[in-house]
Amino acid sequence: MQTVNTDDIHSLLAVMPPHVASDLKKDLGNGELLEVVMDLGRLPEARFPGREVFIGDHEVTDADIQHVTGLIGAFSGDNRAGLTRTLHRISAIRNREGRIVGLTCRVGRAVMGTARIIQDLVETGKNVLLMGPPGIGKTTILRETARVLADDLKKRVIVVDTSNEIAGDGDIPHPAIGHARRMQVPMPTLQHAVMIEAVENHMPEVIIIDEIGTSLEADAARTIAERGVQLVGTAHGNSLENLLMNPTLSDLIGGIQTVTLGDEEARRRHTQKSVLERKAPPTFDIVVEIQERYKVLVHPNVANSVDALLHNQDTSSEVRWLDQDGQLVKEQKSATHENHGRADTGRKRLNIFLFGINRPILEQAAHEKGLDITITDDMRRSNLVITTKNYFRRKPQKLRDAEIQGIPVYAIRGNSLQQLRHCLDSIYTGPRDEVMDSAMEEAMSAIEQVKNGKEEVELSPQNAFIRRLQHLLAERHDVNSMSAGREPGRRVKIVNN
Repeated sequence: MQTVNTDDIHSLLAVMPPHVASDLKKDLGNGELLEVVMDLGRLPEARFPGREVFIGDHEVTDADIQHVTGLIGAFSGDNRAGLTRTLHRISAIRNREGRIVGLTCRVGRAVMGTARIIQDLVETGKNVLLMGPPGIGKTTILRETARVLADDLKKRVIVVDTSNEIAGDGDIPHPAIGHARRMQVPMPTLQHAVMIEAVENHMPEVIIIDEIGTSLEADAARTIAERGVQLVGTAHGNSLENLLMNPTLSDLIGGIQTVTLGDEEARRRHTQKSVLERKAPPTFDIVVEIQERYKVLVHPNVANSVDALLHNQDTSSEVRWLDQDGQLVKEQKSATHENHGRADTGRKRLNIFLFGINRPILEQAAHEKGLDITITDDMRRSNLVITTKNYFRRKPQKLRDAEIQGIPVYAIRGNSLQQLRHCLDSIYTGPRDEVMDSAMEEAMSAIEQVKNGKEEVELSPQNAFIRRLQHLLAERHDVNSMSAGREPGRRVKIVNN
């Protein structure tokens, strides 16, 4: 793809210790260097796409770290600093006493041309949300989008820049954002306040915001959208489904709530009496999942996509990529979700990440049941994780990452064929109507008891899907709820406010 890549790598090398800079110059990876890691007592490390290499043969000393920190800007509340008039970012790791013992020096690049992949979407004036794992290029596209909207479309654009991630360090923003104006955020916790201030004080037509991650920021985004200002932002997450089940950020795409249907309506829909529905119009009209650099999956109508996911119906999306000549290529994609009264996974194709599970045995169990599954080695591309209870109790980093990303984790007793058969039955069949109805009636009874003065009511143990419905029911009736215990005895408690 023909792009203009501006990384000003020499400014970053200038703050490196001399021995690191001289060794690093020998291999800059043809402009693909992602970051340099310097941890006390270890060899410095250069990271490139798909590979990591050690730099030189001298371990990092305290003097090396002080050399870098003495030449860069001050660290903010999120332990990030930058270099004036560049897009590079230096993040610190501190020990218990607050002393810096590690640095991650990320290369910031202004890549002209990346916004072409979504330019026609932002030109519509609709609110666009970019999603994807860290380091995949969300901020790069966002930065270029700000320039296109301000310079090419002549719109009044304000970039709300937390940690100077979009427009670089210093009081003068980097030329990569064009004529867009930049408002800096003094502390990450104040990002939502600066978002509202931008609208109230400066009359923007477009607000650019990176890394929406809290409920306050989600509320601010909705307020901005309701005032008729276009929003283009990013959020961490792999897919629209992950975002939908994220209790903090699901409001960005309308949120979800439980609705109890009448007997006749439940029979007509062929569903349980308690179902999930979209709560409100989405804040963002369009969601773009960044799958790879220069390849995205677009949900052009978020309201329709969310409704389809909740009802296990067909969803329509579009795959886009830029070819070698920089031309935009589009391909329509449809995913089918059959609805037979199952849980939210339905019969759609599952991408499963295994942790401590025997792959051939799972494949045999799936083959016996005629199930269409994919086993992936990349957890970011999965929509559920299967592990053993032994591993689940230890909570290794991979499983903690899955929970943070909102990916369901299924824990089984052992690696036997029978256990994996039961696991697949649970995933695809879900709770039966009578179990669901009984659990929701129990939750409603507990809510009434708490509203009548009882301090706490503990419900019967249920699976994760039913517990989610019970939490939503409590939220709808303005009472608090919490989960307690471990699988398979994990349960919901309804508590007095």
